[in-house]
Amino acid sequence: MSGALSGKTVLVTGGARRVGAAICRRLHAAGANVVINHHHSVQDAQVLLRELNALRADSVALARADLLASGALPQLIKDTLTAFGRLDVLVNNASSFYATPVGDIDERAWDDLIGTNLKAPLFLSQAAAPALRKTQGCIVNIIDIHAELPMKNHLVYTTAKGGLLALTRSLARELGPQVRVNGVSPGTIIWPEGPAWQNDIERQRIVNQTVLKRTGEPDDIAKAVEFLATAPYVTGQVIAVDGGRSIVA
Repeated sequence: MSGALSGKTVLVTGGARRVGAAICRRLHAAGANVVINHHHSVQDAQVLLRELNALRADSVALARADLLASGALPQLIKDTLTAFGRLDVLVNNASSFYATPVGDIDERAWDDLIGTNLKAPLFLSQAAAPALRKTQGCIVNIIDIHAELPMKNHLVYTTAKGGLLALTRSLARELGPQVRVNGVSPGTIIWPEGPAWQNDIERQRIVNQTVLKRTGEPDDIAKAVEFLATAPYVTGQVIAVDGGRSIVA
């Protein structure tokens, strides 16, 4: 294998479906061994495992974990090291997303959205830091353009992603020079699941807010992750992959 990530190991949280699966496929194609973290998406994870291992035997492993259980996160790193002996890239991709209008916010939503989108990336990055220092590795956080462009009725999610943006830059300073930390901020890539996002008129309104007048693809995010994983002089940066949405007033 002669890819840019040949011989390296990548851990992708929420890697079984959607954007996470695209990231796993692209980094695997670049030569990496991949650990797919999942929680409820057991069947999807197993299908992806078989798909990628058929391309390159024994190059992919599964690691089931509830990222809201902070005490379990060090074990996730240990499982990765047991599987492949090293960790070079941590991709904090897993995310919860749903509306929390002011007046309807409760502690359950706060704990879930802040926990998945901000707390888990912090504590998993902390657990991974010793292994990443040994390999001069990196962390890539999947943020959201709405970290800087607040989304109506999604106060807690927006707050969590804003925190993840700040965490990305803070970790870059804390973990340098051995470990690089960057982020990717997607725009409209895959429509969220649920009936609220099935309205064609609303979808077109959102697409019209982009410069490119179209949605992106999961592999657009994966390509940006691959770039950041292989760019040795880039740290503390966030790339918006949003069709130009973030430059439109």
